[in-house]
Amino acid sequence: MKKLVTTLVCLIIMGSVMAQEEHLSFKGVPIDGTLKQYTNAMIKAGFQFEGTEDGLSVLSGDFAGFKDCLIGVSTLSNCDVVSHIAVLFPERETWSSLLNDYEQLKSMLTKKYGRPEMRSERFTGYVGDSDDLKMLALHSGEYEWYTVFSTDLGNIELSLLEGSSFGSGMVRLSYYDKINSEKVLDSAMDDL
Repeated sequence: MKKLVTTLVCLIIMGSVMAQEEHLSFKGVPIDGTLKQYTNAMIKAGFQFEGTEDGLSVLSGDFAGFKDCLIGVSTLSNCDVVSHIAVLFPERETWSSLLNDYEQLKSMLTKKYGRPEMRSERFTGYVGDSDDLKMLALHSGEYEWYTVFSTDLGNIELSLLEGSSFGSGMVRLSYYDKINSEKVLDSAMDDL
């Protein structure tokens, strides 16, 4: 019975989402539809399909002048509605190259979306001027580094993450469609 109710809620959400006007776009494609539909649209936009698991499709390709990015397209596990896209840019081994990527993307986003709504770019403890100590702080989670742009269609968040190996880091760019994020939240609220 619970599965049937969840399926009905998903169908209602998808029906009301389709009735809405505009969605935030990623690479010119509105962030809307099922995971399969959106993944196929990203393949047509030039990305290479890497696989799908647990409501997440992973693609790879060039984005915003950067080569070899990973793109994650995600849905809520109980509802197949795309609401969030994340781009992971290539890993960097030095703080200066990582910060350069972040600042370049922030400048481009500011040009496109205007002044950020909020940002925090700081270490939570003293790290000095050393690239190595800054990368250590990144690995230890002793930092807040993000910029959020808000539009009528959704939010775009630029942030830093530690990399897959010690001493590396990467930039993440996330797109949150307003219409579908609200619908997914409503669906989650129904669980409470």
